[in-house]
Amino acid sequence: MTIINAEIIAKSEAQINLEQKSVDYDTREFTIEIIVNKYEKDFESNQNELFVPDYQREFVWDEERQSKFIESIILGLPIPLIFVAENNDGRLEIVDGSQRIRTLQAFLNNALTLTGLEKLNTLNNFTFQNLTTPRQRKFRNTPMRMIVLSDNATDEVKNDMFERINRGSDLLKDMESRKGIYRGPFNDFVYNICATNQKLKTLAPMNKFLIKRQEHEELVLRFFYLSESYPTFPRFVGIAKSLDEYMKRKNLEFSDADKQNKLDELDNVLSFVEQNFEYGFAKTQNPQVSRVYFEALSVGVLLALKEKPELIRKKVEVNSWLKSKEFNETVSGKYHTHTPNRIKQRINFVKDHLLIGSSI
Repeated sequence: MTIINAEIIAKSEAQINLEQKSVDYDTREFTIEIIVNKYEKDFESNQNELFVPDYQREFVWDEERQSKFIESIILGLPIPLIFVAENNDGRLEIVDGSQRIRTLQAFLNNALTLTGLEKLNTLNNFTFQNLTTPRQRKFRNTPMRMIVLSDNATDEVKNDMFERINRGSDLLKDMESRKGIYRGPFNDFVYNICATNQKLKTLAPMNKFLIKRQEHEELVLRFFYLSESYPTFPRFVGIAKSLDEYMKRKNLEFSDADKQNKLDELDNVLSFVEQNFEYGFAKTQNPQVSRVYFEALSVGVLLALKEKPELIRKKVEVNSWLKSKEFNETVSGKYHTHTPNRIKQRINFVKDHLLIGSSI
């Protein structure tokens, strides 16, 4: 048995007190109607009071999972806490709960049709407008509790909370699973060659938690899959399943010629982004990379370079259209971020603007 002396105990207490000071939070309670309003008001101008930060994953819940969440609320079951961090400008950054909030927003706007319900199976095929008026009022007025980190919380505290909340959940486990399930030459190529590219790591910065969860590998796989599949993406399959099937197939057919071609494509894209995009694959100096933003830039750049290889040798002005409302609407959807049309829309936006800008 280890003996802990008084000096070590005193040091442990001092450490606890020091770390607790950095975790300053309070608890707030809002109705669903107010929460959704905070999320969707001024969404298009990126000034909504309650917002999803770039580093958060895209909207991934399928309709059945969304429906089960709505069913739980109607049944009066306890709703998990939402965790947010208050920024200096008073806006609330969602640390955990974006899938739930976006589900609520979709349902209240009749963009979600309930499906797969077993307990309240008579509500299958319902949208919000099909509920009775009293039931609609009760749903909108359902309270939800929110833990709010104060604006004194550092990014380290936010990231630590994000990791602790999601450890053991299904967050970002797809690439971790693929590494063990879909073994082969293409898997090795993605993990051991492409994802270790130092230029990629510099242009696509992210926190340690996402790095450990193999997010660079995820981005590389998405780049290859979307660029190779363009302009036709399978409907209603889901991006995760599509990536699984793509990796499985590429492991069987991956050749030396294919390997060299993909290396050249990745290198050309990284060189172009390094030269022309102020923050690389990040939207701002915030050291986190959005998957949808990465997809739009990487694949859009590749397609533009295929049409005009000389683009790689000239400076292209991109800041104005990257900050435009039109582009932000393609990468910051309230829900359904990975429908085939939305994927193609944001890729085409980048490709077309690069080609148009280079001819002016």
